[in-house]
Amino acid sequence: MSQTIEIQPAPDSSRTTSEEICYVVDDDPSMRKSISRLLESEGFKVRAFGDPEDFLNEIATNHVRLVVLDIWMERMTGMELLAHLCARSPETRVIFITGHDDHAAEVTVMRAGAAGFFIKPLDNEKFIAAVRDALKQS
Repeated sequence: MSQTIEIQPAPDSSRTTSEEICYVVDDDPSMRKSISRLLESEGFKVRAFGDPEDFLNEIATNHVRLVVLDIWMERMTGMELLAHLCARSPETRVIFITGHDDHAAEVTVMRAGAAGFFIKPLDNEKFIAAVRDALKQS
């Protein structure tokens, strides 16, 4: 009895699989939309949240590999949200974005294990590279 083995081509590492959902948390609707479109244009699925509490509810029931967080949000800062993430989902990789050139914040979040820190407007190529690297590490 002969058995047929089907060999699948190696996945293209430059493309994204359906499991690679990027979460975006930013209270600025235009930034959420812009980042979501950029990620989607690169093949990522995106779940975006304007309210950090809604995102915390999401991680209670879903595995989150990567989240892009704005540092300065009104209801809860990105650093406060990072503290919740460390307690609830320590394996989640985090990339921070901010509209302020804040070296102290950058040092703080990078020491806390952030996968990246970007100042708006984003350098799209570097940002996407950081997203891909973070997903590889998660």
